[in-house]
Amino acid sequence: MPDIETAAQRIKELRELIEYHSNAYYNADAPEIEDDEYDALMRELKQLEAQYPELQDENSPTVRVGGAASSKFASVEHAVAMQSLRDVFSMEEVEQFCGEFSGAQFVVEKKIDGLSVSLEYTDGVLTRGSTRGDGRVGEDITENLLTIASIPHRIKTTASFLEVRGEVYMPRKTFAALNAFQEENGLKTFKNPRNAAAGSLRQKDAAITASRGLDIFVFNVQQVSGIEFETHSQSLAYLSDCGFPVSPEFTVVSGYEEVAEAIEKIGAQRGGLEYDIDGAVIKVNSLSLRQSAGVTSKFPKWAVAFKYPPEQKQTVLRDIEVTVGRTGVLTPTGVFDPVLLAGTSVSRASLHNQDYITKKDIRIGDTVVLRKAGEIIPEVVSVAVHGGGEQYFLPEVCPSCGEKVFRLEDEAALRCLNPDCPAQLVRNIVHFASRDAMDIEGMGPAVIEQLISSGKIKSPADIYGLQEEDIASLDRMGKKSAKNLIAAIERSKSNDLYKLIYALGMRHIGESASRLLAGRFSTMQNLMEATAESFASIDGFGEIMAESVVDFFSTAHAKDLIKRLAEWGVNMEAQNGESENTSNKLEGLTFVITGTLAGMTRDEAKALIIANGGKASGSVSKKTSYLLAGENPGSKLTKAEELGVKVISLEELEGILNG
Repeated sequence: MPDIETAAQRIKELRELIEYHSNAYYNADAPEIEDDEYDALMRELKQLEAQYPELQDENSPTVRVGGAASSKFASVEHAVAMQSLRDVFSMEEVEQFCGEFSGAQFVVEKKIDGLSVSLEYTDGVLTRGSTRGDGRVGEDITENLLTIASIPHRIKTTASFLEVRGEVYMPRKTFAALNAFQEENGLKTFKNPRNAAAGSLRQKDAAITASRGLDIFVFNVQQVSGIEFETHSQSLAYLSDCGFPVSPEFTVVSGYEEVAEAIEKIGAQRGGLEYDIDGAVIKVNSLSLRQSAGVTSKFPKWAVAFKYPPEQKQTVLRDIEVTVGRTGVLTPTGVFDPVLLAGTSVSRASLHNQDYITKKDIRIGDTVVLRKAGEIIPEVVSVAVHGGGEQYFLPEVCPSCGEKVFRLEDEAALRCLNPDCPAQLVRNIVHFASRDAMDIEGMGPAVIEQLISSGKIKSPADIYGLQEEDIASLDRMGKKSAKNLIAAIERSKSNDLYKLIYALGMRHIGESASRLLAGRFSTMQNLMEATAESFASIDGFGEIMAESVVDFFSTAHAKDLIKRLAEWGVNMEAQNGESENTSNKLEGLTFVITGTLAGMTRDEAKALIIANGGKASGSVSKKTSYLLAGENPGSKLTKAEELGVKVISLEELEGILNG
């Protein structure tokens, strides 16, 4: 047992660590540690506070519900607190809990891993939906919840008012598809389904929420007027009759032995479920017994959550395969001897990037420890035994095209910048022909994929050599469609220079940055001959953006592409005299950017702000006018809320610019 000074110092460290990771989990939807690591920190803090009651604090995370309401949404004060549950990690603790309610019935439910929400119905109509927040104050996200198909907008009930609590989650297949889309489009992937669900549900744009395929299970009546229930199971049956999807396969049992059997059954199922769970919940069934048991400031005394230990297995790494994504990122994948893990056979797992491989010192032939992060994504925890192989390094050239690969300053990944790389060809040409780029109407992904698979185009420059018969022979394309597409291709030749710059798909260079480049250098030739220093001197350009342009034009393929486009008659000069400053609408305003913005990188947003007379800062202070926040915001959001800095979305910034 440590002395009181050592304990006080450790308690301080633990509270700070837990606060940091709670913010990352609940508010930023971007956890940095696994649940079991977080649980271990919380257990250690609870033990120390129990040993030294004089060091307890009412603001300790052991007595407060994690999470806080965001200023992005209107706040909702919960009439009935949305508490968390007391976690237990051993069957001995479960037995002790059951012993406190001798002779009682219990309901055992799966603990769905998602975002807890409240749904309020007045005379059977859904009138408000909100997040848990800190348990007492949450966020009004009614519009977003209305997009979830399984949430009834109207129910048949005699209750004049009904509030229920549920868990919004993202099915595993939906999560896998979303992460595949994010990765293919160069966007940030989500760590697990829970964080994907939370990030999707807290979008300012309900259309994004609607596109994410979220679902819900309802598990509690928070308050009701006009109906009385005697047991929790009775209330769940009623909610099911009302049309709610309730806790799946909940079980009513008596005594510890039956509780233990139900927990074991759920544990055996968890690897094969269509959704994530992070435990089993054991609740007293009698509502009157619950009332007499009472609650603490953080959790009810009549329920506990049993947390299953993460399953880990050892296997041998036989090979590392490197593939190139559509955005040029080199992704190493470990190939293992198959091993049964969380209910499924695992033989492959992403090794992410060189930093990940180096940190864990992963080598071909090693015996490694595998687990499933969030019960779904296989990952290497550590190396158990080295197998005698050499230290592994990713290739210096692209496995698809043989060009040199680059590691940009703001990335951990290696990236192929060759615009003609076969692995990236479809994505690059789709971007090249898109509306904001060369705006070739009628040349969508389906047409492009057919042209590539038939060998008619191998580069964006080949678009300008197409003939009507090349297009008319494609599926669902006739002579008229072919003629219209050829006309659109011809029109695109006269586009202004900035559209061509944007069409080239340079990393970190969006439409706003392309306008700045066209305004400064006037011709493509000037742009290709410019130095990183001259790019960095443009207001709105940082070193990362400057290096990206230099790296792009340093490749032989990029130079050949520009040459061929010019030979086909594509315009290479700025026509409209674009100036470096678009307007002064943001003059006197200072912006800080955090999170992942939809459709624009942070460097592009910075360029847009500066181009319109504003200032872009790297840290939040009292002088900050606005925090521009995207998906998965970091600690800057917390700081902005503390200082009362207004938080806006990219759409709201564009609204300011558009008057």
